[in-house]
Amino acid sequence: MALERLQADGLPPSSLYSHAVKAGNTVYIAGQVSRNEQGAIVAPGDFRGQAHQVFANLEKALAAAGAGFQDFAKITILLTDPRYRDPLREIQGQYLSGGLPASTLLVVAALADPEYLIEIEAVAVLT
Repeated sequence: MALERLQADGLPPSSLYSHAVKAGNTVYIAGQVSRNEQGAIVAPGDFRGQAHQVFANLEKALAAAGAGFQDFAKITILLTDPRYRDPLREIQGQYLSGGLPASTLLVVAALADPEYLIEIEAVAVLT
C-alpha cells in the first residue's frame, strides 16, 4: 500500500514533515499548533484563541485527505497547563459534536515553541 503525503492548503508549508499521511483508508495527522498559513503564531498567550486555530488547522489537514471531524478515530491533545482542561472541553465540543474519538490528554512542561499552549495530533479513518 502506497503512502500519500499531503500538504494541506491553508497550512504553513514544511520541508520537515507532511501535515497528513494517507495509508489506505487511514489518515495520520501531524500535531497541529496555533500557526496560520504564513507560519505566524495566532493568539500568543491566549489559550482559547490558540485552541480555535488548532481545530481550524486540523480541519484543513482532514480536508486534504477528504475527511472531516466525524472521521476521527483517535486524538492526542497536549496542553502546557492543566487549567486549560475546562476551556478545552468547551471548545472541543464545538468541533467534535458527532461521534467522539478515542482521546488521550497530556499535560507537558513545554511544546516545540514556548509560545504554544496546545497541540493536537490525530488519526482518522475514511469510510
